[in-house]
Amino acid sequence: MAAEAPMLNKNRMMVFKNKGKDQEEMRRRRNEVTVELRKNKREETLQKRRNVPITDSTDEDDIDKHLSKISLDDLVAKAASADPAEQLQAVQSARKLLSSDRNPPIDPLIESGILPILVRCLEQHNSPSLQFEAAWALTNIASGTSAQTQAVVTAGAVPLFLHLLLSSQQNVCEQAVWALGNIIGDGPVPRDYVINLGVVQPLLTFIKPDIPITFLRNVTWVIVNLCRNKDPPPPVQTIKDILPALNVLIHHQDINILVDTVWALSYLTDGGNEQIQMVIDSGVVPRLIPLLSHKEVKVQTAALRAVGNIVTGTDEQTQTVLNCDALSHFPNLLTHPKEKICKEAVWFLSNITAGNQSQVQAVIDAGLLPLIIRNLAKGEFQTQKEAAWAISNLTVSGNRDQVARLIQEGVIGPFCDLLSCKDTQVVQVVLDGIHNMLKLAGQQVEQLANMIEECAGLDKIEALQNHENVDIYKLAYDIIEQYFSEEADDTNLAPQVGEGSFEFDQTTSIPSEGFKF
Repeated sequence: MAAEAPMLNKNRMMVFKNKGKDQEEMRRRRNEVTVELRKNKREETLQKRRNVPITDSTDEDDIDKHLSKISLDDLVAKAASADPAEQLQAVQSARKLLSSDRNPPIDPLIESGILPILVRCLEQHNSPSLQFEAAWALTNIASGTSAQTQAVVTAGAVPLFLHLLLSSQQNVCEQAVWALGNIIGDGPVPRDYVINLGVVQPLLTFIKPDIPITFLRNVTWVIVNLCRNKDPPPPVQTIKDILPALNVLIHHQDINILVDTVWALSYLTDGGNEQIQMVIDSGVVPRLIPLLSHKEVKVQTAALRAVGNIVTGTDEQTQTVLNCDALSHFPNLLTHPKEKICKEAVWFLSNITAGNQSQVQAVIDAGLLPLIIRNLAKGEFQTQKEAAWAISNLTVSGNRDQVARLIQEGVIGPFCDLLSCKDTQVVQVVLDGIHNMLKLAGQQVEQLANMIEECAGLDKIEALQNHENVDIYKLAYDIIEQYFSEEADDTNLAPQVGEGSFEFDQTTSIPSEGFKF
């Protein structure tokens, strides 16, 4: 019986407050947020990596001069030689060509027919040096375009790389891991192909205390690629296998490993509510939240993305994050010198204000309303857009006292300013928010209407009656008709009764005669 009350409350909210908007619609997942948020790959871990040795420029120049004299036909012939020394030297030359920092000749080498020869070299267990050089060359071919990566797969390299994970030679193991990471990073089809051949378990065995740090960084990066892509997401069993490893790696002191671990979690939490629940059930969330205040911006960025994805889920999933005192980190995030972090912090909060009233109250109690309003007023446009969503969602989810608090904090001016922007979605979100505030204002509706008029909001709403978008001009017309025409003044002076009226709890600190907005 207790479970029915929230549902009744929710239905009432949908009928009265916002024309059927419900929590699921208001919470916005990553793909609903501006595409720009996805474009900036600099902060994210790279999907593919070339293995370029660190040499000084004279060495590099010498190598280039030497290799420029080599004919590819000769190289292929020598790579297939029965003489082990000649073969090793030829494969090493091919590797050096592919490891050049400047325009490696990947396509010419593929066209030369060397790929099947390099793949056969992976089977030469009596020559770990040859296996290593061939694996390195193939790694760099697989670091290229999808077609180049696919050529390595088609040549039959993947089963042999998996076999090399068991090699007694660590450099051979590590190079095989790197090659597999490039193939997995090419997309969901090669990722699932490598998973189905059994990559996960041998890969996870490398996570142990005595593994060299450079090797562990590579292993972690491959795990990130296993978690990446959500069309389709990785198999459920793969996620279950990987989560315990991420719970170990998130305690690592190395910044590269920590950043990659948190990005892996962010990709998993971007896959819908079931995957969010798997991440929560793994127990990693309490460890994730403190990283929002990590001294390294790269760690903060990844952590904010991961927890932001979790709060796109259900109220219960969102509460898991709030229970770890997540909001205490947001005063600093909302005033961060990096605009991208401010923007994602406001996006995070827009999903909290889409929650239940106790979640809205948590945002208020954490003192975050003035900081959201500051971003609404002074942020870059994409940040202002997220702030508009946060405010508008609060006018749907919040109760009358909570919306009154928002108005008291000075939201009306900067909110109305956005009505003249060119972004149709933002205009609609702001109009919805203003409409909800007016509907909730009760006896203070005239006072609120005056505030909107004083900041030139009324002029902007009047202008929107000519907007090309049907929903916007209809809503603008309705707002003028209901709250700003002479007839509206008469009807709104009378106390509002019936469903949708809100009585103040007299224990609140707001005086009963009206708000001091």
